[in-house]
Amino acid sequence: MSPLAIELGAPDTDRDADLAISACLNPNDPKSFFLYAGAGSGKTRSLKEALHGFRDKHGVEFRQAGKKVAVITYTNAAADEIAARVGQDTLFPISTIHSFCWSHIGTYYTDIQAWLLATLPNDLADLRQKQSKGRAGKASDDRERAIAATIKRLEWLSIPRRFTYSPNGDNFGADSLSHSEVLKITAAFILEKPAMQAVLVNKFPFLLIDESQDTNKILIDAFFALAAANKGKFALGLFGDTMQRIYADGLPDLGRNIPPDWARPLKRMNHRSPQRVVQLGNSLRSAVDNQIQLARNDSIVGTVRLFIVAADATDKPNKERKARERMAELCGDAGWKKDGTVKTLTLEHHMAAARRGFVPMFQALDKDSRLSTGLRTGELAGLRLFTERVAPLLAASTAGDEFAVMAHLRKNSPLLKRSVLANSSTPDDPLLPARAAVGALLALGAENPSTRLLDILECVAEHRLFEIPAALRPFIEAEPVPVAPETTVQNPEDNETEGEAEASPSSLQAWRAFLETPYDQIAPYAEYISNRGPFGTHQGVKGLQFDRVLVILDDSEARGFLFSYEKLFGAKPLSDQDRKNAAEGADTGIDRTRRLLYVTCTRAEKSLALVAYTESPDTLAAAVVKQGWFSADELERL
Repeated sequence: MSPLAIELGAPDTDRDADLAISACLNPNDPKSFFLYAGAGSGKTRSLKEALHGFRDKHGVEFRQAGKKVAVITYTNAAADEIAARVGQDTLFPISTIHSFCWSHIGTYYTDIQAWLLATLPNDLADLRQKQSKGRAGKASDDRERAIAATIKRLEWLSIPRRFTYSPNGDNFGADSLSHSEVLKITAAFILEKPAMQAVLVNKFPFLLIDESQDTNKILIDAFFALAAANKGKFALGLFGDTMQRIYADGLPDLGRNIPPDWARPLKRMNHRSPQRVVQLGNSLRSAVDNQIQLARNDSIVGTVRLFIVAADATDKPNKERKARERMAELCGDAGWKKDGTVKTLTLEHHMAAARRGFVPMFQALDKDSRLSTGLRTGELAGLRLFTERVAPLLAASTAGDEFAVMAHLRKNSPLLKRSVLANSSTPDDPLLPARAAVGALLALGAENPSTRLLDILECVAEHRLFEIPAALRPFIEAEPVPVAPETTVQNPEDNETEGEAEASPSSLQAWRAFLETPYDQIAPYAEYISNRGPFGTHQGVKGLQFDRVLVILDDSEARGFLFSYEKLFGAKPLSDQDRKNAAEGADTGIDRTRRLLYVTCTRAEKSLALVAYTESPDTLAAAVVKQGWFSADELERL
């Protein structure tokens, strides 16, 4: 089968969709809508135009009435991207789903406690039932710990309590709510509490949700109910593409469950990718829906190649380098040979860690499941000491930028707080302690692989250069004299309950192993989690775009059973469970893998290379050609 034919269109093809959205954002006649918009179709551009048009027409009256248009999305990166495009305006508060929810329920302590007291006994009964039927082993041990923790939490809730929550990281301690609890509680309050409904409708007559396919299905259902109960006063606007659903708790059939009275504008144009990439994206999703994108009539054709490698190949990074060299030759584009100009996408963080050289530090913390979320986002306070305090200081010092060094210390170090300088033991040179601390840090030779994170930590603590996070305090042999409370520099994101949780034996062991690894792994790790480096995960680049994209498909390194490129490509047979899930209409590993592949391939703006590691090279090559995803001359063996 040949790849699907590609249709071209003018850049303004989807103008009617933008006009339809603007018509829905009418305070006198609000109308809910679902905008289907595939990869590269300009969802954020449509959102920006709609909000700017709304501000011009209705901004004054909304500000006078104290009303706003809320814009929420799934990740901090997406929220930042929207804010950068739309601009900062209090009329349009932009936040993540979790931040938005917490801002509305955070003060309802009594109601939150009542919800927990009603919900936790059911969770406990479910755990006990599963435990009674389960076999001894790791799962049983985990359930036993969960049962004990739930009982302890119910005891803690026996008296009135207050609650805390951090939308951007792990939440520890008895008073902390989990991410899923915040979403469930918000959904319950929207459905059950008229006061909550009134606050939302009056303050935010319009609620716009970007990447709506990944929004928690319980919460989406609650928003649907809110919109249905408040027609004429409130409208919900959903931007999304079901083919780009990444997270398991999203609504799988969102596009098919839209109420009949909603508007359904459609954007068919892909403004991002060259024609061949758009063609590949259409082929990948042809088995899922009938949404076919157009390529711009002023777009380039582009180049796509699938490099096939035996799964047991040694020195995989070298194979990937050869693929890039071949792409440079095929495209006449030397950019393919430079690390900084190619975005390499991996399925799992460990794959990037192996290729960028921070496996030991990553694995040390990843062994503790309670630290894994913060590890993947970089939000753990113990990590931020190195990534946000030490690393920028060393970089500025190494570059000889004294101004940047002093600016960083004034912002982050207790040594340069006003009250400390006023009471300095070296009044003739009050900056001497800070200079000595920086000198001692430089003398450790942070670029030397033998310099451990623990060496850096001990130096920082000895000189009181930065505040030591609670998780790392147990590893300081001699606790330094504390800085006076009014002079202490605290990170507002640090959670006071962090130390309690991370002081458990398993967490302490993980932190100890982390501190024994070389400090020089921090730079590539920080680069990776901030998405500034050459690597990213399949899941983490949705909404982003890059000139040159290299996708690594390697089931052997994926460390999980949720995805399988070998099965998707037809190189490995489906399991009985795969067939059972498909027959029952359940979301399968094939479905999830197809969506991830669609997302990754459609990031490319100029050219795309895929490196597929497989146990059956011949079978895979025949299957992808038969499915019409690639032509025979687009396949190469490495």
